[in-house]
Amino acid sequence: MYQPSMFDLMTPGPAGSFAPLAGLTRHRLTAGAWVDVLPGWLHGSDEVFATLLGIDWRAERRKMYDDVVDVPRLLRWFGAQEELPHPLLTEAKALLNGHYADELGEEFTTAGMCLYRDGRDSVAWHGDTLGRSAREDTMVAIASFGSPRNLLLRPRAGGHETLRFPLGHGDLIVMGGSCQRTWEHAVPKTARPVGPRVSVQFRPTDVA
Repeated sequence: MYQPSMFDLMTPGPAGSFAPLAGLTRHRLTAGAWVDVLPGWLHGSDEVFATLLGIDWRAERRKMYDDVVDVPRLLRWFGAQEELPHPLLTEAKALLNGHYADELGEEFTTAGMCLYRDGRDSVAWHGDTLGRSAREDTMVAIASFGSPRNLLLRPRAGGHETLRFPLGHGDLIVMGGSCQRTWEHAVPKTARPVGPRVSVQFRPTDVA
């Protein structure tokens, strides 16, 4: 069962407002990777979350070894020309583009969305290279809505402890530098009772 955010109710600022991105905390990782984190970026995130739960989510199946299995989460992709399902998501994308204009070198244009229905839904270790070569960096900004789930990060080369970021209720994490090439991330399954969470991943247009 989903529990509304007490952080949303207690944090100063009107519902539907964003905390300044100047409040981001940057964590510098190895090999030129970094992540920026801002808990409670969007005040009043439950309204956006309620809207996202009602969009046309899609169940997918993928080949794994010699079998075809259900993807353990629901998916929805919004291309560069598609209208996002809530105006605050459009505003969020514009704010991110303004803040990261110099580092990004291009704009966030697409929004991939994942619905984790409960603790059985997950995503395995991976990096979002977006069709780029092994030498090209990219940036991914993730806004989270609903019940917090842990996003784990670890270096592909090993030799470093796994980092854990609980994300939900309007939290923001941005992975930049070489993060998608030299690190990988996952949302593991959990046996704890957890409500649904929606992850909105803003990305630049894919490069062929």
